[in-house]
Parts: sequence; C-alpha cells; structure tokens
Amino acid sequence: MAVFEYKAVSPAGETFTGEMDAPSKDLVIAQLQESGNIPVSAREVGSGFRLTNLLRGRSGLTQREIGDLTQQLATLLGAGLPLDRSLGILAELAENDRIQRLVEKIRNRVREGGSLSEALEERHGVFSRFYINMVRAGEIGGSLDQTLSRMAEYLERSKELKDNVVSAMIYPALLVVLAIASLILLMVYVIPQFAPMFEEFGGELPTLTVVVMAVGDALQNYWWMMIAAVVVAVLWFRSQMARPGSRRRWDARFLRLKGAGDIIARMETARLARTTGTLLVNGVPLLSALSIAKNVMTNTVLGDDVAEAAKQVKTGTPMAQALSANGNFPRLALQMVNVGEETGKLDEMLLKVADTYDREVRVTIDRLMAMLVPALTLGLAVVIGVIVMSVLMAILSINELIA
Repeated sequence: MAVFEYKAVSPAGETFTGEMDAPSKDLVIAQLQESGNIPVSAREVGSGFRLTNLLRGRSGLTQREIGDLTQQLATLLGAGLPLDRSLGILAELAENDRIQRLVEKIRNRVREGGSLSEALEERHGVFSRFYINMVRAGEIGGSLDQTLSRMAEYLERSKELKDNVVSAMIYPALLVVLAIASLILLMVYVIPQFAPMFEEFGGELPTLTVVVMAVGDALQNYWWMMIAAVVVAVLWFRSQMARPGSRRRWDARFLRLKGAGDIIARMETARLARTTGTLLVNGVPLLSALSIAKNVMTNTVLGDDVAEAAKQVKTGTPMAQALSANGNFPRLALQMVNVGEETGKLDEMLLKVADTYDREVRVTIDRLMAMLVPALTLGLAVVIGVIVMSVLMAILSINELIA
C-alpha cells in the first residue's frame, strides 16, 4: 500500500489537496471521482515515515484514534445528546490539538447545516469511503448511534487482528535479528582470527573451511555491496507493487503460495465478509456494499474478483455463485453465503463468515509462530555448528601436518 498526494476540485469549485493510502494511482483517482470531486493530479510520495509529516504535522488519524472517536460519539448520541453538542464534548476531550482541530471543523460544518457524512467527506483522506458510507446509511435509517457503535466494533476487530499478527511476529523478528548479528560477528571477527594460523602452517584446508572463510571475507570487505543490493531490491519491489499490472501479478503469485496463499485468502475473505455484512446491516444495498468492499481488499486479484462479482450480481446472479467464478475464495465461506441468501439472512451470515475466518487466521498464525521459533533456533544451531565444524576440521588437518 503506497501513499499518494493528490489535488482535486470539490463540487463547490474549491481546490484542495490531501493524501490517501491506496494500491495504485488509478484507485486514488477513482475514489476522488466517486466522492463527486474532480481529480487534478495524483503522485506517489511513498509510505511510512516522511520528513514532510514531521515538519507540517499529520493531518490524518490512526486507526485507534478513529475507533476511539467513533465509540465515544456513539456513546454520547446513545445518551440522547444532540450531534453538535456531542462533537463539542469530543473536541474538549481530544487527546491532542490535531484531533481537536479536526473535530471542531466537523462540528462547524454540522452547525452550518451539513450532515455528519458530508462533514467527514470534506476531511479528504482522513476517513475511508467505507466509514463515510456507513455513517450516511445510519443517518438515512435514523440509527446513527447504533451504526457508529457497530463501526467502532468493526474497527476494534480489524485492529485486534492486525495487533495479533504484529505481536506474534515480535519474538521471531527479534530472534532473526539476533541470529543474523551473531552470525555476522562469527564470520567477520572470530573466523578471520584463525586465518593467519592456518596460513602459517600451510597445507590444504578442508573445503568446508575454505567456503566459510570466503563468506567471512566477503562480509568483511563487501558488506556495503550487500546492503546496497538489499536496498535496490526493496526499491524495485516497491516500484513493482506501485504499478497496477505488476501488483496484480505479484498478488496472484502470493495467492498461489502453499500455506501463505491460504492465509491471505482467509484474511481477505474475513475483510470482505465483515465489510459487506456491516454495510448490509445498516441498510446499504448489496451492489453498493460490494463496490465499497472492493476498495478495502488489499489483494488486487481478489479485489478484481469482487468487482466482477458485483457486475454479475447486478444482472441477478446470487452473490455466492458470482464469487465462486474464479475459485479464489474458500468454499466453506461461499457455502455459508449461499445459505444466507437462501434464508434471507445474508447480512448475519456474512458477519458469521467474518468471525469464523478471523478466528481461523488467528489460530493459524499462532500455530505458525509457535513452529517458527523452534525452527529458527534449530536453523541457527545448524549454521553455528557448521562454522564450528569448519574450524575444528582445519585444526585437525594442521595437527596431521605437524604429526
């Protein structure tokens, strides 16, 4: 996912700029057009930390901040407070000036007669299209507090899944870093200490010792080339993922990976089911829900499958049948969707599908992490054993020469 900086013209004729996380430039333009704006330009500025963000301050909100604001606003509205008063209280309770300014702008727009969804939409790039459509559906249905409560739950579940993955990866990542650091220390500083002794006694060293010493010399003398190669590879991969055609090919490869592809398909299925189910519960039509859900998919192959399914649903094809066309979604999920359509409870069944696959992904990742730690430990032990063995073989060969 890259970050794009864009310029556009609003329906009122006002020019504005903003930033948006998206897989491609085309998707940024499409989302601006769907919001009723006229795109002027869009260019990739990279992702993650940027100096410009540090100098001017971030205009967006983190997922946690959006979730907290959503839950707090739902609570205040549920207590019977008017919307503008609720927003005023949120502004007073804001954690920092950035959030306070954002909430005040939304409150001012509401006081001018605009709806909450319109006020959120005018904060370009801060709230997702999915979020805005959920709020709009709640306003139309007269159940904004309930809609925001469901939205807060949705954001919490999404954040929980992401946090579980990150937490599970912390220990293996630390183990990998320590393992690499230990190996570099052995190859660059320890092994070269034996080289003068081996040269002094002469003779032919074992092949394993020669290989290990060659690797150590390469790390010591050409480390900068290795770092440069890694940087070039990362930049090349990012450029590949920024191009729609290349990204689709990579996403297709990821789906075909044994084990990893299945996890990706389950995660995307859970994301699709929860987004679509949540929208349906709030009264959004199925076609609109699928259109919005497509934009929250991170795998472009599955996102294209959803877009194609939406076209088929428009002609009267059942959702389960439309999604099964390319065989990329799990069969159990499709069967559950089919049951939901037959019983007239598609929204409830989609949320059950999301819960099922969220749980499966969590269990699978926990198992993989539990297996990864011993595997890394064993791999590190084998590599260190090979290095120690190469030194011992060289010492034994020298003893034979002396004898």
